[in-house]
Amino acid sequence: MSTTEKPYLHSHKTTKYKKMIKLQVIGNLGKDALVNNVNGKTVINFNVAHTERFKDAQGNQKDRTTWVDCSYWTDRTAVAPYLKKGTQVYVEGTPDVRSYTTTDGRNGASLTLRISSVQLLGAKPAGSSAGGGSDASGGDAGNGGYQNTGGGSDTTAMDDLPF
Repeated sequence: MSTTEKPYLHSHKTTKYKKMIKLQVIGNLGKDALVNNVNGKTVINFNVAHTERFKDAQGNQKDRTTWVDCSYWTDRTAVAPYLKKGTQVYVEGTPDVRSYTTTDGRNGASLTLRISSVQLLGAKPAGSSAGGGSDASGGDAGNGGYQNTGGGSDTTAMDDLPF
């Protein structure tokens, strides 16, 4: 290697990494999830709303909601009964923007997400018989994945964290 070559620069032709875009969303389900069977494969379809609060130029508080249509292709359908309207979830996956034309001729676009991971967050919605706090692999996510085994309060458990 010559002294003018930079060992940390590589051309795209020699890169062995797969290109990927990953999107992470925390939000609330807009309606109950639907479990479907497509060509012998199971898919759980649901939508997630993420609301961002901001101040406009005049200083007024505004909300902007982004809806994400989610498709979770999995054999682990045990999570489906817990995916109820209002449930707060964390999802991650590969995004896709789909363009369409409405019946009145206007162009539109929707954000879709092919889910690779879903976790239930927070408490169950009021009036729901389904419990929250687990992820699709059966782990506990209701308290951020941390299990308080000390029998103390949440404050005590947080004091045990190494940071």
